[in-house]
Amino acid sequence: MSVLAGFSNIGKVPELRRRVLFTLGMLAVYRIGAFVTIPGVDRNVMKAVVNKGGGLLSYFNMFSGGALANLSIFALGIMPYVSASIVLQLLTMVWKPLDELRKEGEQGQRKINQYTRYGTILLSGFQSFGIAMSLEGLNNGDFAGGATGDVVTHAGWGFRLMAMITLTTGTAFIMWVGEQITERGIGNGISLLIFAGIVTDIPGGVFGYFQTHKGSIQPLNLFGVVVVIVATVAMIAFFERAQRRIPIYYARRTIGRRIYGGQTAHLPLKVNTSGTIPPIFASSLLAFPATLASFKIPGMAQLQQAMERGEWVYNLVYVTLIIFFCFFYTAVTFQAVDVADNLKKQQAFIPSIRQGKQTAEYIDKVLTRITLGGALYVAAVCIIPDIISDYLHVPFKRSGTSIMIVVGVALDTVAQIEAHLITRNYEGLSGGGGRATRVRGRRDVTT
Repeated sequence: MSVLAGFSNIGKVPELRRRVLFTLGMLAVYRIGAFVTIPGVDRNVMKAVVNKGGGLLSYFNMFSGGALANLSIFALGIMPYVSASIVLQLLTMVWKPLDELRKEGEQGQRKINQYTRYGTILLSGFQSFGIAMSLEGLNNGDFAGGATGDVVTHAGWGFRLMAMITLTTGTAFIMWVGEQITERGIGNGISLLIFAGIVTDIPGGVFGYFQTHKGSIQPLNLFGVVVVIVATVAMIAFFERAQRRIPIYYARRTIGRRIYGGQTAHLPLKVNTSGTIPPIFASSLLAFPATLASFKIPGMAQLQQAMERGEWVYNLVYVTLIIFFCFFYTAVTFQAVDVADNLKKQQAFIPSIRQGKQTAEYIDKVLTRITLGGALYVAAVCIIPDIISDYLHVPFKRSGTSIMIVVGVALDTVAQIEAHLITRNYEGLSGGGGRATRVRGRRDVTT
């Protein structure tokens, strides 16, 4: 009942109510655009191509909420923006001018965001040209589901330029929608767009399963799938909120007649610092052999057979890549030396650890240990549900990765709503005043 009371409080805060309604309106616009087909294509044939599976097409279709199967103006989805953001984050660690911009604070971050937008347009143009060429190569095909014919009705440079302009503009519009949600709505706009794309595809997958298995549905299999999903959600909720809190003490300082410091706090280190980036990177790399094989590149067909999805070789490489990207992304985005320098400037220290180099080494050591646990957790969440789904013959592709994204985004959005309620003296969504204390304490430390 306390949770329902917390949700009812959303309507009592005018600003929060406006933010929630604005977010829902922007998500509705995004979903409507997913059904507007680009000129010169046959969406029915394209649906058969995507349903056939394999390659990057099915992967992008999952994150675009079915927009790629409809060949809509939003077919590229938000992935070009995500890729550009990741590339810019990596470049800040190896290119000094970007690193200096990052250290300038809000003004520097605005400049980096502007570069990210430019990179998104360039990536969108490149990917849209590749999709246009791929669509033309699919003409006169015979696909699963009995659909035959041409995906592109009038192939040529006219279609390629039209597809590039349309898809690039669609991605730019989605990027703008995501930024507007972040600024004027509730939650992270880009994450919510990915969340909406995955969630809206779930009812169709469930309906398709029941349509395909009429008269042969096994209740025990369905029960097993439900148990796996519930257990996966519980595991994700636990690990995404898990932290290793390092105690920090602030030295006493006398300024004039007043004494400052002498307080204790903690430095929170998340178990899963990298979030959903590792499985996204790993899935993209493993999808390339199937895509290259469709272009008749020598040797790719054999590699695709060796890396068939569901086989032990595929699962082993997938887990290895996830663990690697967990460590790599954490090492790139979290700099223990910078944290140690900031603590020293604030005259703060970790008990029994000397300031400076030893503090940085201690933080890096702790982060390495918890990242190992976080990497194993991410790998388990991404691979175990898929293995069980294949064993029970339930066609839920990439269920682990999808659940991880959905639950993670939902937790972050609920946390932001709860923060708005608590700052206005309303009870949070989880109920009780203890939650308010924990949220405020965490915010004080991170700032």
